[in-house]
Parts: sequence; C-alpha cells; structure tokens
Amino acid sequence: MPIVHRHLLIEGRVQGVGFRWSLREKAHELGLDVRARNRDDGSVEAWIGGPLEAVDKLTVWAHCGPARARVDRVVCQDEWPSGPE
Repeated sequence: MPIVHRHLLIEGRVQGVGFRWSLREKAHELGLDVRARNRDDGSVEAWIGGPLEAVDKLTVWAHCGPARARVDRVVCQDEWPSGPE
C-alpha cells in the first residue's frame, strides 16, 4: 500500500466544535500520523500521513467532521515521498 502525506485545509464552522480533537482521534483509529492547528481565519489546517487507503478515509471524514461542525470546503494537497524507484 503506497504511503502518502496529505495537507488539508478545512473551512466552515470548524473551530470550537471539537474538530481537531475528533480529527486526531479518527486519525489514531486509522493508524495515521497527524498534526492539526486552528488558523486565524477560522479554518483548521491538518497534515496527515500513512497508507493511502487510510488517508483517503480520514479525508472523507473531514468533509463532515464531528456532529457540531459545518464543513463548507476541504482543500487537499498530496505529497508523495520520493525515494529510489
């Protein structure tokens, strides 16, 4: 399974609703590495890494988030580790 690193920018009502905590919990359930932070503009920024299938599952989850969140948009950018082919 390929390994990928993905940057997510999640916009909407995503601060003050437990989004970062829930994101971290879901990432840990999926066996992913994660870093997340609130941004001054009200969005949440996250960096996740791990097997592509699990990263995709977390990305799908991020489009909804926890119950109290309202996600308007998720911007994703993948970074594939370079190495010998």
